[in-house]
Amino acid sequence: MKILDRFIEYARIPTNSDEESVSCPSTSKQLALCELLEKQLKEAGLSDVRSDGRGYVYAKLPANSQKSFPKIGFIAHVDTSPEMSDTDISPRVVDYKGGDIVLNEKLGIKMTVADFPSLNNYVNEHLVVTDGTTLLGADDKAGVAEIMDAVIRLKESGAEHGDVLVGFTPDEEIGRGADLFDTQNFGADYAYTVDGGALGEIEYENFNAASAVLKISGVSIHPGTAKDKMINALTVAREIDSLIPAWERPEHTEKYEGFFHMTNLNGGVEEAKVKYIIRDHDKAKFEEKKRRMADIVDYVNRKYGRKIVECTISDSYYNMRELIETAPYIIDRAYNAMKDCGVEPVVIPIRGGTDGARLSYMGLLCPNICTGGENFHGKYEFVSVERMEKISDIIIKMLTTE
Repeated sequence: MKILDRFIEYARIPTNSDEESVSCPSTSKQLALCELLEKQLKEAGLSDVRSDGRGYVYAKLPANSQKSFPKIGFIAHVDTSPEMSDTDISPRVVDYKGGDIVLNEKLGIKMTVADFPSLNNYVNEHLVVTDGTTLLGADDKAGVAEIMDAVIRLKESGAEHGDVLVGFTPDEEIGRGADLFDTQNFGADYAYTVDGGALGEIEYENFNAASAVLKISGVSIHPGTAKDKMINALTVAREIDSLIPAWERPEHTEKYEGFFHMTNLNGGVEEAKVKYIIRDHDKAKFEEKKRRMADIVDYVNRKYGRKIVECTISDSYYNMRELIETAPYIIDRAYNAMKDCGVEPVVIPIRGGTDGARLSYMGLLCPNICTGGENFHGKYEFVSVERMEKISDIIIKMLTTE
């Protein structure tokens, strides 16, 4: 099976995760892809193929050499972002010659070079795109397809390699992908998540991350007689958000700049609930941002003369840089493999999270490499077929180098 066919097969399976769910996986539909991967791994002749029924799938390609190869793992997640629909995903391939791409002529949806100038980097490549009504799921089904393609090709080639460990996880998009990962029995000396963006990216720095949940208790009074009595919970929520500087929001930050991001607001006059995510690469700045959120809540409560806002701040994951830097050979392996495959490596910070950050703190050092896709989590998502093929080659190079 070609990597394109493999990716499209995976992409068509709906696998949105659900932050409100308390089950694992958070949505049962993720299990359909897990079952398919388990079946394909067994058919390919890998050993120790197992699934725990909770969205985690593991497999091993045993070493076929007496050389001193390390035991290397590759990990990707099966879920897709809940931020956009995964109903009736219809991926198609565009032979891209430049210019704007019409995703849906009937609905007038285009991906324009003006809005997405990086399209100019993909001229004369084949791009898998959406029909403009769903996400594509290249995050991270491109990574799943690349790992599957590389491991199966490696087995069929007979090239010498050490133990190769494969892991697929659920619920990464909602921060739970590593929760039940079996690091103790995975068997890798170290691993890589294949969950990045443009070709050449290597990432071993990520945000420190926390979530803040604010519950606001208002006072509902008929608006005709509300003077000096009503406390509109929605207005309070707006007031809290106004106390966060605009330049510390995602739409105005880049590179190493952290942010506060309101992700959800529900409620009415009487009650409202607001969710934020808090991010920063620098641990001291991260802690300061959490303190500022708490200080804003304290200020609002003092202003209203009572505790009308309750705030719960919970850490999600931490920057893995300080751990990965103790083992620079892990980055060197990816860097050198890319160079050997004719790809210029680019080491950049992740402006997000990854299973690898959590896994690194669980004892399995796990930086991240690219997938060849862009514009994740929405209708403008795309992935290059040629770049998926190249990433499969890079994985094989990483596995066949002592």
